[in-house]
Amino acid sequence: MPDAPHTISNPSQPLSAEMVEIIERIAGGLYSLASMLIGEGEDSIRLVENTVANAEVSACQDPEEARRSSSRALGCAAIGLLAERDPASLAAPDGVAPVSVCIEDDDLASAGISAEELQSMIAGPERDRVREWLASLPVGLRIVFVLRAVAGFTTAETAALLQKHGGPQAVGWTPEAVREVFRQGLCSLASQLIHATAAR
Repeated sequence: MPDAPHTISNPSQPLSAEMVEIIERIAGGLYSLASMLIGEGEDSIRLVENTVANAEVSACQDPEEARRSSSRALGCAAIGLLAERDPASLAAPDGVAPVSVCIEDDDLASAGISAEELQSMIAGPERDRVREWLASLPVGLRIVFVLRAVAGFTTAETAALLQKHGGPQAVGWTPEAVREVFRQGLCSLASQLIHATAAR
């Protein structure tokens, strides 16, 4: 697996050791996010490098705000790249009528997992299994799941990102469509957790 980028290119002003550490940590998180959105490799590394260079992370005094703004910038770029690869992959679903799935609410707790537990799965010993599961999902479902569950964006924010950066076929995404697709992703995650527990 390629290493996440660990360098900061030409800061306009010298950075403190603490700020450098914060930026390095944000860059590592961005690479993890990018690899879940578009796959591991050079494209993800380039996305992170461009995001860190252009999002003015070093100018932000609030680490959490820096993380969120850089995650948004990376999400926009990742969606645009996926739309270039295959415009139909991010097409808005036809109709938004609720479907019968095993999850009633559109939050992680409905799948029996917390945000902290999901982050531990993504970065811990179960990482490969989680990544394989994500890679098996249809592109639109994977993007919605990662933006909502991992990046922490709301249904409205996720719909807006898809509408703006997903190409002509993605303009029909609505918060209701995001909510229903995310529920499908949560149901799939819950199934994975059940199988993993049973296999132990």
